[in-house]
Amino acid sequence: MTSLLVLGLALCAACATMTGGLMALKLAERLPLVLGFSAGAVIGVAFFDLAPEAIAAGRGFYDARTLLAIAAGGFFLYVVIDRLVARHDCEGGPNTTRGLIGAASFSAHSILDGFAMGIALQAGPEIGLIVAAAVLAHDFADGLNTVNVVVKNGGERRHALSWLAMDAFAPLLGAGLSLLVTPRPELLALLLALFCGFFLHIGASGLLPESHRTRPRLSTTLATLAGAGFLYLVTWAVR
Repeated sequence: MTSLLVLGLALCAACATMTGGLMALKLAERLPLVLGFSAGAVIGVAFFDLAPEAIAAGRGFYDARTLLAIAAGGFFLYVVIDRLVARHDCEGGPNTTRGLIGAASFSAHSILDGFAMGIALQAGPEIGLIVAAAVLAHDFADGLNTVNVVVKNGGERRHALSWLAMDAFAPLLGAGLSLLVTPRPELLALLLALFCGFFLHIGASGLLPESHRTRPRLSTTLATLAGAGFLYLVTWAVR
């Protein structure tokens, strides 16, 4: 049953990625609000769900300071990954190679998303579903960012759609890999803390600045707060 749920949610993530990418080609004007909401949701799941669950799973094995240090390590590991794959393309003009590298990095991130979702479901259905909600929000944004990074760097529409399809498949691959791993409680706590850092970086360093850059208005900030508030209410409701 868990395997079917993991794969079913991964399929939903794939659909969210495709939807985000197609919307990037159709409804560009409203996307900053979606990005803002997604940023709040992803940051919210790190603070309100992953961090508390990591501390709870690690009780008797690690203290809170150690787990928060692991979360910080996850944050900075994601920083390194971002720099190595040259995701940020703020310097220079359009560059097709940069666009392809950026699209490939989003696919790599989506594999991690699917893996995190599968591991979280092993920790319990409640945390798994909450993480899945954040993954859906993030993968929607990943889909539209995949299309944007290819098109803005001189790539053709068909290339953007090809990379979008690859990005959509990535969560399924990550979720499938998670089914091959059954972590012990002490390892599960470390993984949850690590994913907490990942999600903080995704929301705070990726989605949040992008939403503000494209639409620096009060409405975007309110959308971010709404996303965080929504995740808080979800975590409170399932406890």
